[in-house]
Amino acid sequence: MARLRAAARALGDVDVSGWDDATLTDHLDDLSKVLCTLDAELARVADAVRARGFRIEEPKAA
Repeated sequence: MARLRAAARALGDVDVSGWDDATLTDHLDDLSKVLCTLDAELARVADAVRARGFRIEEPKAA
């Protein structure tokens, strides 16, 4: 769980809104690969949880 929380915090620190178009273009291939990999891994973990009969739900607002 600590590794998942660390990954979520790391993603929270990513802000591409400050990148200019040239920088984004330069990194777009790598960014796309990383985002697709993250998506696949998140889906894998979620599917494993669901396969055991559990639901994944949004946390309730405090």
